Formats: sequence, C-alpha cells, structure tokens
Amino acid sequence: MDKFPDQKHAVQYLYPPIEPFDQRMLSVGQGHRVYVEQCGNPDGLPVVVLHGGPGGGCSPSMRRYFDPQIYRIILFDQRGCGRSRPHATVADNTTWHLVADIELIRSTLGIGDWIVFGGSWGATLALIYAETHPDRVRHLVLRGVFLMTQAELDWFYGGGAGRFWPEVWARFVGLVPEEERSDLVKAYHKRLFCGDLATEQRFGRAWAAWENALASIHSSGGSHEGPSEYARAFSRLENHYFTHGGFLEFDGQILAHVDRIAHIPGIIVQGRYDMICPPSSAYALSEKWGNCELRMVRHAGHALSEPGISAELVRAMDRIAKL
Repeated sequence: MDKFPDQKHAVQYLYPPIEPFDQRMLSVGQGHRVYVEQCGNPDGLPVVVLHGGPGGGCSPSMRRYFDPQIYRIILFDQRGCGRSRPHATVADNTTWHLVADIELIRSTLGIGDWIVFGGSWGATLALIYAETHPDRVRHLVLRGVFLMTQAELDWFYGGGAGRFWPEVWARFVGLVPEEERSDLVKAYHKRLFCGDLATEQRFGRAWAAWENALASIHSSGGSHEGPSEYARAFSRLENHYFTHGGFLEFDGQILAHVDRIAHIPGIIVQGRYDMICPPSSAYALSEKWGNCELRMVRHAGHALSEPGISAELVRAMDRIAKL
C-alpha cells in the first residue's frame, strides 16, 4: 500500500537530488529482470530501500532521505513494476520471490549486512525479510506500518476507511455491481485480470485512485489516478498480493514471528491520521518488538511526501549515521 510519490511539500527536509553511480538489470529467475541502482558513497553504510504497493516502484526522490556522503543507497523496482520486466505480471511474483530477490541483490553487490528502509508495503516486506534473514539486517527503519492482516484489508476495502471518505468510497464501490460489493478485492480482481486491456486500465485507475485519495492528510478527496499503465501494474500487483493474503502462512504471521528480530534495533515513523495503514498496527508492532522506537507524527497521514513524515525519516537516518 502506498501512494504515487509526490515530494513537493517535503523537499525542504531532504538531501539534494543525486544520480546513481550504478544502474543494472539483474536476472532474478523465472524470466524476471529487476532494475537495481546504487547512489551516494560506494564505500558507505549500505541501506536498501523497499518501495510500497506492492507495485509502487521507486522514484528519484527516495534517494534523498540519506546523506550521500555517508550512505551507499540501494533502490530497486520489485518484480512486475517500475523498470523491472516483464511489466504488470503476477506470474512467479510472491512475497517469497521478493525476499529471495533482496538476498540476491545483497550478495551480488557484495554486502554482508545492511539497513533496511521501507514504507507501507515496503515496511511489510522489510519485516518479513528481517524475520527470514535476521543476520543480514543491522537496523530497520519503517514508515506507515502494514502487517498484511485480514483486519487491515477489511478496514481499507471493507468500508472502514470509507466511513471517513464516503464520497470517495462511493466512486470506488460504484464501478462494481451491487451483488459483488461484499468482497471488493475479489470483484476488482475479476476485472483487473479479465484480459481486456481497456477494462484492466479502467479498474486499475479506480483502484489506485481510491488509495491515492486517502494517502495524504492534506487530500481533498479528488481523483488522482496516475498514468494508465502505471495504475494498471500497481493495481494488479496489489490486488494479486491481497487476494493471496500476502502469501503468508497464516494471518498475523509477522507479529507472531517478531521474536526473530528482537536483537535488531528499529525506528517506526507513523502518521497519527493514517487512513490507509491505521496507527494500531504500528503500535502493536512496537509493543511486541521491544528494541524499537515508535515516532507518532502528530499532523500526518500515510504519504512518504508529507513534511512531518519526511522530517522524521531524515532525522532517523542522520542519527543512525552517527552510531
């Protein structure tokens, strides 16, 4: 879960724009090639950035949360999205494929362990990766925590968030026949994977617009669909993962396995008024994971681009750099 990146309000807190010193397409198996880039200091403290969605892709602004003199910044587009190929495909595209891809990137780049930085779905993936490879993570920095539970999906796709945004919810629900509205993830899945490009793009834009409208605390509820092909890839991948419960073994798996990361220090940055990933998940995680600090941002929602969120994340990375 995540919005299309928009950094115009957060620029004052970020480091200046930088360009990659390394860009490559990495073959990860099953016919997938993943776009990987490195920025900053080639000999610096390694940090890998996990974008949201699934399907959100990386943007140049994501390079700017880290001091480029100190950090070796690794960004990549997860399978099926951004510059990775094939585009918008869900074949051989699961959480466990992504975890394996992260490990392949780490080993290919000759990194022993690294800081893992992720927001929204990126926070989900960061936690699952850390629980799977706890010896490879030296610090976790998470934003807008999403624990991939049915309760969270029910909140966002079952009408909970819609009670705060009834006019936006009505647009999202209105495309689906009334008899299918009890399961909107399923109803949208039927249309996002129907094989007709125009229909897939139409429902992709609607799926993405619902999420984007709620991402920022400053939102007026207007429609922000994004480019058709971006929205289609984003929506197909998100829906695919949510249809399968994130490919976890059981609901609540992340919290159940949090003891595996007890030794890893962490920082959680959470918007108090996050409508997409409500703060209850971040709080529950912080209560079970004693080795972390929860920073609740008073006047913020979900978006990475919100000034309070950006300021806290930059502050967190600056502090880690001094450890």
